[in-house]
Amino acid sequence: MKATSDITMLSLEDVAGRIAAKDVSPVEATEAALARIEALQPKLNAFVTVTAEQALAKAREAAKQIARGDYRGALHGVPVAIKDLFDTKGVRTTAGSKLLADNVPDRDATVVRKLDEAGAISVGKLGMHEWAFGVTSDNVHFGAVRNPWDPERVPGGSSGGSGAAVVTGMAYAALGSDTGGSIRIPAALCGCVGFMPTYGRASLFGAVPLSWSLDHPGPLARTVRDAAIVMQAISGYDPLDPTTEDRPVPDMLQGIERGPRGLRIGVPKQYFWDNLEPEVEALVRKAIADLEGAGVQVREVDWPRAAEYLQPTIAIMFADAAAYHAATFPSRRAEYGPQVAALLDAGLAVTGAQYAAAAQFMREERAGAADSVLDGLDVLAVPTTPVVAPTIESARAADPSVRIAGLTGVFDLSGQPVVAVPCGLTPQRLPASISFVARRWDEPSALRAARAYELVRGPFPLPEL
Repeated sequence: MKATSDITMLSLEDVAGRIAAKDVSPVEATEAALARIEALQPKLNAFVTVTAEQALAKAREAAKQIARGDYRGALHGVPVAIKDLFDTKGVRTTAGSKLLADNVPDRDATVVRKLDEAGAISVGKLGMHEWAFGVTSDNVHFGAVRNPWDPERVPGGSSGGSGAAVVTGMAYAALGSDTGGSIRIPAALCGCVGFMPTYGRASLFGAVPLSWSLDHPGPLARTVRDAAIVMQAISGYDPLDPTTEDRPVPDMLQGIERGPRGLRIGVPKQYFWDNLEPEVEALVRKAIADLEGAGVQVREVDWPRAAEYLQPTIAIMFADAAAYHAATFPSRRAEYGPQVAALLDAGLAVTGAQYAAAAQFMREERAGAADSVLDGLDVLAVPTTPVVAPTIESARAADPSVRIAGLTGVFDLSGQPVVAVPCGLTPQRLPASISFVARRWDEPSALRAARAYELVRGPFPLPEL
């Protein structure tokens, strides 16, 4: 591995500063990221497609632009990677599926285009759970993505390649998507930051859907500030996507350094503490106590309705998925993995009445019922996942999806913004994570709380590979 690979462990913001100061060139940063991919891909299988030649050509062009004074900002010349369900012009987009194994789009997804316009350099397409319909990223068509802390364990899903790539320096940030937790779960199990914005904040045009009603695009990164920088770039109304809303995009970094003092955090009494692994609960409780010790106002809140979210979330997700796949499932069942096929069977069994009731529940929560839990508060703090990363073998024996996604799916349904942050390592040296949840359209509060915790926690270790 080249000596320049050391820069891959810098934060996105740090390497951007060096690129802006011309201490590091986009070519050096890209070569370093590609060297990490070459070294670690055989062990982790984080990528489906690596676009080395394309990335280096774009890096050379970025270097010329910056040299002549055309610097576009913190993403210019910085290597990133893209979950393989976002369309990329001229580069195959598989959604982790056999049916799309040779699919080469003629356009970029809107969020990919926005990253490109900001000057970011894509080094490739990231591995994921088949059709984004699962939490392990153990893909029957492209192989299992593996957890950098222990390659015998899952990285989470469905954006598993995104989490694995970010924490190992194969990219400074990655695009993911979140329908029931698919950004925050891999962030939790791999030990990085995952940022799911408000539903409708960023475009889904050009993204292969799991559920039109629940999908959220967003970044994974090593720091909260890095995630905010990427989210700033990809946010905004898109006339090509009817789920986006024409609202001003806030400055994601404004107020992010206000720190813990005066922050008001609510901790739900119900649901989120049921059935947690003791090591995970201890680390999340410690994170909340550490924030309180640093000047945060913490109080318990009642949210009994949180327990009612699971069934509507499942009904909507499964039925939406079955509708999207109607042209090929069940007619081409043999080309689907058995786990996803079983979930699509379940989606076909959802009745119209069940779907209508679930959709009405979702509308009520997004119209203010969920936000009302935050009355007098800035954010909620909850565990991201109830468990650490299970082994691939155990996940194959018994699908852990419902348990792992049981806490995250609440906020896909409510449509509220959430930032997941690592909060320690268990005695097995596996990451745990805490999530900060704000009102709809108030990403800055979630980011401020997550950054405040990051400051209280201090640097988080990266896996030793």
